[in-house]
Order: sequence, then structure tokens, then C-alpha cells
Amino acid sequence: MLVLWLCLLYGAAADPQHTPDHVRTESEQLEEDARNFLHELDVKGSEECTVATMTSWNYASDITEKHKKEKAAAELKYAEWEKEAWERVRKWNGKWETLSDPYLKRQFKFMSILGTAALPKHDLEKYNNLVTEMSTVYSTAKICDYKNPRSCKLELEPDLTKILRTSRDYDELEHVWKMWRYNTGRRIRDHYKLFVRLANKAAKLNGFDNMGDMWLYPYESDTFRDDLAELWQQLNPLYQQLHAYVRRKLRQKYGEHYVTRRGPIPAHLLGNMWAQNWGHIYDLAIPFPHKASLDVTPQMVSKGYTPRRMFELSEEFFVSLNLTRMPPEFWQHSIIEKPQGRDLVCHASAWDFCNAKDFRIKQCTDVTMNDLITVHHEMGHIEYYLQYKHLPGVFRNGANPGFHEAVGDVLALSVSTPKHLLKIGLLNEVQDDPEADINFLLSMALSKITFLPFGYLIDLWRWDVFSGKTLENDWNCAWWDLRYKLQGIKPPVQRSEYDFDPGAKYHIPGNTPYIRYFVSFVVQFQFHKALCIKAGEYDPLDPSKPLHKCDIDHSTEAGNALGDMLQLGSSKEWPEALEILTGTRKMDASVIREYFKPLELWLAKDNERHGEFIGWETDEILCTSEVVKKTAKSEEGVAASDGVVVGGGSAPGSLLLIFFTLLHFVQF
Repeated sequence: MLVLWLCLLYGAAADPQHTPDHVRTESEQLEEDARNFLHELDVKGSEECTVATMTSWNYASDITEKHKKEKAAAELKYAEWEKEAWERVRKWNGKWETLSDPYLKRQFKFMSILGTAALPKHDLEKYNNLVTEMSTVYSTAKICDYKNPRSCKLELEPDLTKILRTSRDYDELEHVWKMWRYNTGRRIRDHYKLFVRLANKAAKLNGFDNMGDMWLYPYESDTFRDDLAELWQQLNPLYQQLHAYVRRKLRQKYGEHYVTRRGPIPAHLLGNMWAQNWGHIYDLAIPFPHKASLDVTPQMVSKGYTPRRMFELSEEFFVSLNLTRMPPEFWQHSIIEKPQGRDLVCHASAWDFCNAKDFRIKQCTDVTMNDLITVHHEMGHIEYYLQYKHLPGVFRNGANPGFHEAVGDVLALSVSTPKHLLKIGLLNEVQDDPEADINFLLSMALSKITFLPFGYLIDLWRWDVFSGKTLENDWNCAWWDLRYKLQGIKPPVQRSEYDFDPGAKYHIPGNTPYIRYFVSFVVQFQFHKALCIKAGEYDPLDPSKPLHKCDIDHSTEAGNALGDMLQLGSSKEWPEALEILTGTRKMDASVIREYFKPLELWLAKDNERHGEFIGWETDEILCTSEVVKKTAKSEEGVAASDGVVVGGGSAPGSLLLIFFTLLHFVQF
């Protein structure tokens, strides 16, 4: 068929009887046929995607064996349809490349990648089951209480998260850190071995060397990894100053026996299960404690805030920018509080049901300032869905995956400002002086700057696992090499290859690519700067209008500019979308340094004044590749006496790159 078509085309070009008008007519007919073909696939794809997404939602929101089987069956059915559609698309190879309409060509380009559905049916079933099983272990794992070992019902949300956020007991924190990894990562490791092999098989069937390369395809750049390394080099000096400052504050709290002057920081002391966000130790690190606290959680509680009110507040912000309200289905079907009496995947996520009307969030919301920020993050995904819902399914995605993660965070940068918190009644006054500014910027840095190396390293680790550069017998130690090198942290207890600490983070068993979050944290500041200038809230030449004080609330000019970019979805390459909003086609971490410049200058002076060592070094062995069976059994016995409870849980399977992505975004 393809050869015949090419012969006809060549003959038409060579025959003097054929006029240029006739050639043009054939070209126009081809484009019309292509347009009709794509529309047909789009309509059917929407229907199939809605059914598959609904079964994933049912399982993630109510983990039962019945829902697990329904989800597995629906995933296979959807994959079969995708493969059938892909085979039809392949018949256009050699033709779609000649189309003059770039919009059509881009759709065909994306549809040429099938994703994991390229696997043979029995392998695809194994692959999906592995992701479900790994997520099951993670989502329902429980550990025993350090203070009451007979009580073994502590879940990650809200129990362990609260302990890590509020406890300052070194041993209790170590217990929680260690037992969570015992009950998740260790029990996931064997599953992950087979998962990697099947993932790479799927990638090869799609024409990639390994799954890591396939994950990078949506970024459409041959230099993407080098660009990321350059971004991190831009950011590392600021991170090292912050690390040195926090290390000193923790040393003052716990003593030099636990936190040395020149070494890495013990990971369990940073207020978060993965040391990715240090905001919960702000009380230990606050530069000027006599100034008013910027954590408005007590005010939220005293004013009777509920999860519903937090979501309504976020919606009001979007509407004030002339963006779109949530549809009725959102309020009818979203889960914004943890239901009683059932297991579910509590990790916050935003869902698109592929029918241009049903969009939902699932979040076990607590009334805290941190969760208020998370609400804005997830609502940002929904707003993106709403802005591009008019596009064909293949383009209903972010310009690149990091863009999708950035939208809600851009608004949260305004919501977090003292000026905005005063406006909505969560602060009684704004202290406008240099010390208050440093307090605010440090609070922001403890969540933004500290995340950057973590956001970078997770997929650095996975790319090397998928490529085979990191072998199975070095998985865990390679993980700790990266965490030491980039984050300057260490485990509270020595690790080995009997452990699998990457598996203690949701996105590893849940099979969610992570570099999108690093990209998001960079571009959100670029978005923020551009929007603040449009709102008249930032002027680089006016010291009275610094970037960190910008609040774009009620700026329709800023909102319209943001909406113009969001409405493109992935129909344009991301540099073009970035340029529409910011005027530049490149990611640029210098805007982050610009935002935090007053803090960076202050940290450098303060660290110098205290003689702090910038960087970290250690003679400790953080991880050993040796696995001694006797030690493993012995440790298992000790762990059992600590009270280990094994559970199950799930998250939807791998994201597919073709047609309608089974699209939901999870919190970082």
C-alpha cells in the first residue's frame, strides 16, 4: 500500500498531463483523510480512556480485590485498543510526514509511540500487575508505634507524616524512618527487578534503548540531560549555603555527636520522610524567632477552616485571574478528606477522565498551611485540564510534564506571601522589615531550594538503573551515593543491598517519572517573574517591588497571559509555550537565585560569621553492597519485635504516551 501510494505520487509529479492544481488537490485530499482519521481515533480514544480511568479511580479510592481485578482487566482492554489504533497509525508511515499541516503532523508524531501497550499481552499483564503490587505494598503499609509497640496501625498519612513533622526525639524519628523503609522498600525490591526488565522490553519495542530514554521523549530535546546538569550547577551554590546553615541549627538542637560540623545531615531529622522538604523544621532554623510566625496553621484551625474551604479558597484565586471555575462534577466526585473504614491511595493526585467534563482530585487533606499549598498545586492541574479540554486527546497534556506540575505552584508563590495571607485574614499584620523578609525567604527556601537536588536525583538513579549502568547488586548503594553527593544527607543507620530505599518513595513503586518536578521548580519561578511583571507587582529596577513579595491575585492581565499558554496543551513544543509567557525559550535557574538573592547574601555572611564549613565530607560507610544472610535474618527478627505490619495498596499503572494518556498527576 505504501509503495503503491509513493508510485502514484511519483507518477503524478512526472506526468505533464497533471497540472500543479491537480497535485495540490491530491495533497488536500490526503490532509482531509488524515484529519478524519485522527478525529475518528480521538472520539473512540476518549470513550476507551474514560472507562479505563474510572476503574483506576475506583481502585485508588477504595482498595479492594474486586476493584483490583476490574482495574487490571480495564488496563488490558485499553492497551489492546491502543495497540489496534497504533497499527492503524503505522499504515500512515511515509504519508503523514508529507502533510503540510504541522498540527496534524505533530499528532501523528506523538501517536507513533505506543508505550507499554507494545508489550505482548502476557508481558503487559505481568507489567501492570507488578506496578499494582508494588503500589499495594506502599499504599497500605503500617508500622508500630515507637512509644506503644503493641499498637501497629500507624500509616504514612497522617500518622508518620505528623511524627516526622513534629517530633524532636532522635530515636523516635530513627524508628519511623527505618521501619517505613523496612515495610515498603525491602518488600518491593524483588518486584522491581522484573519490572525493570519488562519496562526496558517495552521501550525497545517502541524504538528506544531503555525506559529512561522513552520517559525523556516528551521533552523533545537531545541535550535535555546536559541542560538539567547545567541548571543544577546554577543552583548548587545557594543550596550549599542553606545546607551549612541548617546543619548548624540541627547541631545546636541534637548535639555534635549526631550532627557533625563538616558531615552530611542525618536524613530523619529534616521533618519529612524523604528529606525532600525541610519546611517542618522551620521552628529550629528560624533566623529571627522574635518575629511573627509565617506558618498560619494555627490561624486556619482557629478560624474553622475545613478541607472544603481550602479548595474553595484556591478556586477563588484562579477565578480572580479570569481563569476557569471548577465544574460541578469536580465537587460531586472529588475526595478531599480521608474516608473512614477503607484503604485508599492517600497520595494527593489530580485526575482527567478524558471526556472534557469530569475532573477530580483525591487528597487526604489536613487543615495545615502545607496542605493549603498542596491544594493549590493539585488545583493547578485541574485548571490546566480545563484550559486545554478543547484539544484532541493526544494534545491534552502539559507543554512538557514539568509545566503541568508548575501551574499550581506558581499561584502558591503568591498565596504564601505575607501580603496575601493578610488579605485573606490568616495574618493580622505584615512586618515589613529586613528581618521579616529573611524569615519569609528562609521558610520558602526550606521547601523550594531543599527539594531541588532530590527532584533531580530520583530519575538520575532510575536512568542508570534502566540503562544498566547501575547493576542490581548496587541499586541501594548507588541511591545513597547520589543522596550524599547532591543532597549532603546520610541515612541514620547503615544501609545495604538487602534494603531498597528508593522503593520507600511513592513514585518508584507507582512508576511515575520524577524529573518533571525538578523542571517544574525551575520553570515556575520563570512563570512567576513573567506574571509578576504583567501584574505590575515586580520591577527589577525598583527595590520596593522585589520578586519575593509579588502577589498576582486579581490580576486579569497575568491570568490571561497564563491562560494563553495553558490552552496550547502539548500542541506546540515546550520552548514555544515558554516563550509565549516569558519571552525566552530556555529554562533558566537564575530566576530562582534572583528570587532568593537577599537570603543568599544573608546566609553567606551568617555562615562566614560562624565559621561554617560549606559542603560536606565523611569517612563513614553509608551503604555496603555485602548482604550476609545471617545478618538479614537477624535484622528481620529484630524488626519483627519492633512491630512490623505488612500491608497492600495500589496506584494506577504506567502512563502511556499515545492517544489519550490515562492522565492523573500526583503530588511530588
